This record gives sequence, structure tokens and C-alpha cells, in this order.
Amino acid sequence: MTGILNIQINPIIGNKDANLRKIDYFIKKNSDKKLDLVVLPEFFSTGIDHDSFINLPEPEDGGDTIRYVCELAKKYNTNIIAGSVIEGVNGNLYNTSFIIDRNGIIVNKYRKIHLYNYMGGTEGERITAGNRLVTVDLDFGKVGIGICYDIRYPLHYKELVKQGAEIIVLPTAWVVPNEIYNDDSALKNAQDMWLAMNKTRAYDNLVYIVSCNQIGKCNNNVSCIGNSLVIAPTTELCSNAKNEQGGFYAEIDLNIVKLYKSIYPIAQID
Repeated sequence: MTGILNIQINPIIGNKDANLRKIDYFIKKNSDKKLDLVVLPEFFSTGIDHDSFINLPEPEDGGDTIRYVCELAKKYNTNIIAGSVIEGVNGNLYNTSFIIDRNGIIVNKYRKIHLYNYMGGTEGERITAGNRLVTVDLDFGKVGIGICYDIRYPLHYKELVKQGAEIIVLPTAWVVPNEIYNDDSALKNAQDMWLAMNKTRAYDNLVYIVSCNQIGKCNNNVSCIGNSLVIAPTTELCSNAKNEQGGFYAEIDLNIVKLYKSIYPIAQID
């Protein structure tokens, strides 16, 4: 069995130290479990803070933020997918997820391809889109990476499966307007839609989906809907963080992926 820990938090805008300490705290609370992979949300260290994105991006190696996460990987003997940070390279800004092994080594990184430029989103006005799909062999299995709005593009997931992904991990900061967040019925509809999309990606591709979201108010306009998820290829819900901050643990069986792919070779069927 493979142990997965989603860290769902409401980051304090611009307070990296406090946000990183919170992540350490929630990993420590779960350190008695078998931790093969810890997943952090999109913008885990800063929250959705456009000023810091533009004025204080991380360097190409992830800077102090990713170095801190590398130390956590060593400290807790776990692989970590470090949500995302804004990476500044040669005058361009990228929304980048770093993949770190148990030795605290950065083994790969993924720059978000599908930017949120719709329904009022302006990510593409600041951020440069990535151009490379990423899968990585970790010591428990092969992991594909997306970030947030990538989930709206099914062919992105199909290509990761063609590269051999058994798990697809999606750090995210999935937001709704505050008028929806503050309306219980409207919020439930948004969360049901989020759950349905994740279940569909798992079932269509016969992989585990691990989506790690922020929770709570981001600013005066939008809030994140939580519901960090671990979903099996069968659409079984292994873990759901719902509307709470914390570390949310699930054990998954990658033999199920191998079995279903042997029966139904989805990667070879168009």
C-alpha cells in the first residue's frame, strides 16, 4: 500500500514563514503514518497574492521556500509535490510545481500549461505558460503532474497516462466568487462539480487522482472551495478534506491501476 497525505490550508497572504510552519505542523501530526507522498496546494507559501507573484518570485531553484520543503522531505522521509510557487526565469514568470524525493532532492518540476484566463481570470496576463508535460518515477510508482485549471483539459491527463502515470497529482487553488462561497446551496453545487470532474478524470484514465486544494477566503472577491481529494480508478473516494484545514491521509493500492490497465489498455485506445 502507498500512503498519501494531502495538506489543505488557508494560507496567510504573503506570510511565507507562517504558511511553511503550518505545513510542517500538519506533516508532523501525521508522521506516525506511512508517508510515501505529501502533496501541497497551489500557492501554498503565499496564498493568491498577485503583488508577491510579480515582485517577489522564487528563483529557478525554488529559493528558500523550496529549500525548506526539501528539508521537510528529508526530516519526514517522504516524497513531496510542492504545490506551486511563482518562479522567475529570464524575465518570465511561471506557475511551477517542484517534485522532491525522500532525500530532499528536486527530481523534476512542472510549469503550469493551461492558465486561468477565463470567466474573469487573468493569470495569463502575468504568467507564462509551460510547454512540457511531466511524469516522474518515484520510489512507489509513476506520478503525473497537473496544476489547477489543467483539470479542464482531458487530453492533458490522457497524455500523462500514455507516459505511464499511475497517479496524477493536481495542486490547486480552485476558487469561486465570494457570493457563491457564502451561499451554502451554491457552494455545494460548486463542490459537487469539483468532485465530479476529479472522479471523471480518475475513471476515464484508470489512475488515482490526488487533488490538493486551498480552503477559505482568499481576498474580498474569491474563496477556495477545499475538498482536497484522493480518488481511486473505480471512483471510490479514498479521502476528502471537505472544508477543514489539516493533513488528510489515505492508503492506496497501485496494483488496482495495474490490474485495470491490463484489462482495459486505456493509454492505447483513442
